[in-house]
Amino acid sequence: MKALAQNRRHPFAGVVLLVLGLLLTGGMYALASTMNQAQAATSGTSYSAQDISEGEKLFNANCATCHGFDAVGTEDGPTLVGVGAASVDFQVGTGRMPMQMQGPQAQKKPAQFNDEQTAQLSAYVASLGAGPAVPEDEYLDTDHEDVNIARGGELFRVNCAMCHNAAAAGGALTRGKFAPGLADVSEKHIYEAMATGPQNMPVFSDANLTPEDKRDVIAFLKTIEANPSPGGAALGSLGPVSEGLFIWTAGLGILIGFMVWLTSRSS
Repeated sequence: MKALAQNRRHPFAGVVLLVLGLLLTGGMYALASTMNQAQAATSGTSYSAQDISEGEKLFNANCATCHGFDAVGTEDGPTLVGVGAASVDFQVGTGRMPMQMQGPQAQKKPAQFNDEQTAQLSAYVASLGAGPAVPEDEYLDTDHEDVNIARGGELFRVNCAMCHNAAAAGGALTRGKFAPGLADVSEKHIYEAMATGPQNMPVFSDANLTPEDKRDVIAFLKTIEANPSPGGAALGSLGPVSEGLFIWTAGLGILIGFMVWLTSRSS
């Protein structure tokens, strides 16, 4: 015990402890990095080394200007490390990325890349860190035997209708931003939007909405999209306020026009 106590007071004991601490910290970081890469490679769709390599080339040629090499981010674009394949598949697949111009939010437009190139870009970004994966076909099947459309409607009204409108027609937000209408949006892109929270949308992780919940919401959206407007012109499905305003304005205009016509006839 006396010899051990003397060794603890050795002048180089602090240096040895510092070196051991650095080695332990470095080892834990390397282990965490390896686990993170493994999780990114095994979550959702698995990508080949060739897909990742081709995706990196596409990224460097088209995306690195804003997002930086290795996707670490710049003043013009955020880091993409950890956003996952689903985020890239949504943003690139809907044409929102690459952005056409700076603005309050990225606009939907014809996609610049084909499906294969989009998958390669997704593979590269997914290899940088774990994140939401492209959804499996099981959770995009709105005809699945376990689909509950009524529950999907309830979930949509509670979580989404305040921005997207109860009829999913979209709506205005602040500072020139908006929640887009959800008609003619593919099942995959709706799911990815819920999982990644693009633009001003919050992220609905599996802890908030399970994959089955997301499938129910998609089924509800596709149901109301397929249903016609029984009352005639939907007027944007904005509700009784817009409909009342239209009736008031149109009706008042008709009355004024009729009065002008009567006055001209009497004179």
